[in-house]
Amino acid sequence: MQSTPCACAIALAFTVCGDVFASSDEQTPLPAITVRSDKPSATPPSADSAALLNDQPGYATAAGGGVSALPVLNGFAADRLKIRLDGMEVTAACGNQMNAPMSYMPPAQVGMTRVIAGITPVSVGGDSIGGTIELNSPAPQFASQPGQWLTKGGFSASARSVNSEVSASVNATVASDQLSVAYVASQSRAESYVNGNGDKVLSSLYQSNNHALTLAARGEGQQLVVKVGQQYIPYQGFPNEYMDMTGNRSTFANLGYERRFDWGRLSGKLYWQRTEHEMGFFGTERRGTMPMQTQGRDLGYALRADIDLAADSSSVLRVGHEYHSFHLDDVWPPVAGSMMMSPRTYVNINGGKRDRFALFAEWEHKLDARWSTLLGLRDELVKSDAGNVQSYGTNMMNQPDLNAANAFNARGHAKTDNNIDLTALARLEADAGSRYEFGYARKTRSPNLYERYTWGRGGMAMRMTNWFGDGNGYVGDIDLKPEVAHTLSVTADWHSEDSEGGEGSERRWFFRLTPYFSYVENYIDADPIGRFNPYGVAAASGAYLQFANHDARLYGINAAWKWPLWRDASLGDIAFTGKAGLTRGKRVDGGNLYHMMPLNILAALEQSWGAWTNRAELNYVARKSRVDSNRLEPVTASYSVVNLKSSYRFNQHISVTAGVSNLFNRNYAEPLGGVYLAGLAQARSGSLQALPGYGRSLDVGVNVSF
Repeated sequence: MQSTPCACAIALAFTVCGDVFASSDEQTPLPAITVRSDKPSATPPSADSAALLNDQPGYATAAGGGVSALPVLNGFAADRLKIRLDGMEVTAACGNQMNAPMSYMPPAQVGMTRVIAGITPVSVGGDSIGGTIELNSPAPQFASQPGQWLTKGGFSASARSVNSEVSASVNATVASDQLSVAYVASQSRAESYVNGNGDKVLSSLYQSNNHALTLAARGEGQQLVVKVGQQYIPYQGFPNEYMDMTGNRSTFANLGYERRFDWGRLSGKLYWQRTEHEMGFFGTERRGTMPMQTQGRDLGYALRADIDLAADSSSVLRVGHEYHSFHLDDVWPPVAGSMMMSPRTYVNINGGKRDRFALFAEWEHKLDARWSTLLGLRDELVKSDAGNVQSYGTNMMNQPDLNAANAFNARGHAKTDNNIDLTALARLEADAGSRYEFGYARKTRSPNLYERYTWGRGGMAMRMTNWFGDGNGYVGDIDLKPEVAHTLSVTADWHSEDSEGGEGSERRWFFRLTPYFSYVENYIDADPIGRFNPYGVAAASGAYLQFANHDARLYGINAAWKWPLWRDASLGDIAFTGKAGLTRGKRVDGGNLYHMMPLNILAALEQSWGAWTNRAELNYVARKSRVDSNRLEPVTASYSVVNLKSSYRFNQHISVTAGVSNLFNRNYAEPLGGVYLAGLAQARSGSLQALPGYGRSLDVGVNVSF
């Protein structure tokens, strides 16, 4: 995992396998903890927190903007994953998911990450079928003794040559033994990146600004934390979409409370976030006029009790209630002088709302010294609705959308789903060097507002709904059914009997293997309903599709390892680490699913030598030939990329990093990158190509704390 730019942040990476039993955190059933602080990483400095998890098994990212890639776990992506930011559930308020949830917490604010794929405990989240990702701020810090004051702070800066990116952050904390105030601010700015051939990848530039203030108070087994903040992104290019982001402003407030009792722990969360988002065109790399505006509001709370059923905490009952409400308005103002985009405001989603009410109960029990179990049940009521809509106009050019609006308005829009989740896990500690886990989960997700309520049948309107980066256009279906995933997973974990830094630290060596299988009833895929030529280019081809339910199967295998190779005073500690994975996905009625990651291997040599930490890694991705023909998904060639990174710590306050990403300047296309629409828009000729990856980059950074 990449260390964050914030000097005070320490990243805790939790394994992606089915390893979800209690550890040092008593509140949540947790996987084993791996501390990865100030180590060279597979990921160069980045404004996108999604890049922090690149070394986790089963994890990948689908390309978006520079600050908002979409995470993928075992082939599941976007709303099929539960994303929580300091316990908040944030929804993408955009038909292209340009403001993806993880984009709202930049790396400078991240102190801990947790990833659980597939077999997800019901206490960790519902309304998702692929897994859970949590980003959390560093825990509030307090002075150690009454009457003392803790004051600390720091700043960081980093730069990348491939896109002239410069990122900077500052942080400060002032605290007594009972009160704490912390502030962090960050900014990132980048030009469009270049590929391995030295060509600029158009419309990939961005700027992001973030501020967060945390107030905390504690006393006698209880703690109250209030966090408020704001994000402003004035522009962000999306080379694999028809539009760019021309503004995104978000404001949030988050209140959390915890209290310990003799019987266990009680916790509560109350949060609110408002987002104002605009799409259109900016700069000279992609021109046009088509303003699109969305306003989203997330509001929710969570109450939970962790009850010790045994004095030694060998049996814990977790019960809770959660509520989450998302409201959305999506309108497209008219364009003066346009025959197609006037004279009225196009109403894409009018007063859309999606409210969830959840109850859960979960029992974790240690049967004996070797066996532990986890059983959970969750019930969610999901209610969604939207108001009437309208097209731009009533002339012949608007006739398809006018007819579609009339048909949409003529029927009811309200839908109610009652979703049941089940989780059953067992762990066997066979001996001091081996552990095995077996699990089954039934997870359910209701359609999002865009899958259910987008209605336009005109070509331009359909192309404005697309978070897949595939160059196609989509229309919704009010009658979509919820997805229900039945997942089986097994994890074998062989490891050393000791760890590097004592209890809770990473094992000196380990090898983990996790095969998994998911059968998804009513998987929301898409059926073709027409074809078109993007930007009128005859050699390019796109598809019009409608969201539709189809049963599907997803399966694969993940591996992760660490093996010490050398340890002496002259060379320090040298270890061979890495991960590997393979995902397959098919519709039961035939055809491959979209964005399934082919065989990929990330292998690295890591050296710790005094104040130096060095890493040399090879990232291999196999040819992607199993593609979704309905979405015209491009085939991508295999490739290997070599990255080098070193860090040096002068003392406990100052450290520097330097590295080279894509050392040999390999020109490649990522299998989950989608298509290069911005390039086609400028050339207006040729065929639609896969989105190019990043070329060679010199990356440098400095962290200073005081």
